[in-house]
Amino acid sequence: MAKENFNIVNLVNSDGCFDLQFRKDTRHERTNSPTYYRWKAQFVVTSPKENIKILEKIKNTLDCGQVCVSKDQARFSVQKISEISENIVPFFRKNILAQNKKKDFELWAKGVEVIQRNKGKFLASWKKNDICTLIEIHKSSAKYKVRARTPKWLEMAKTLSKTN
Repeated sequence: MAKENFNIVNLVNSDGCFDLQFRKDTRHERTNSPTYYRWKAQFVVTSPKENIKILEKIKNTLDCGQVCVSKDQARFSVQKISEISENIVPFFRKNILAQNKKKDFELWAKGVEVIQRNKGKFLASWKKNDICTLIEIHKSSAKYKVRARTPKWLEMAKTLSKTN
């Protein structure tokens, strides 16, 4: 098991992502297509599809998540906030990552705590401080990303933090 943990940490250091995003979802199947905004955390490890067995091993070791293949890439991801809180965060608190990945993880883990604490609540009922904390974490973690993307809906999150 120690060898597997070592391999998981190495793989995450090179090909893992701790993702925190503010999303806009539109329910097209519902009358008037209502729009919802939400914070989402996910943990992802990607690999060439030939290495899918390694991702399956990670899934089995961490006891959560899903593995899928798209084109030439295999992807292991954990998107359920309860699995992230109960499995992923404790694993990487115990199995320390390297330098920037560790800093990125620590910020992400704080964001996960906020999302977990507000699980099941409408975003409009969140404490203003929680929304502001996630916005700051999102901004701070960008410097640790290899390919940081411009957030699409963060302005809406800022607006929501002013109304609560």
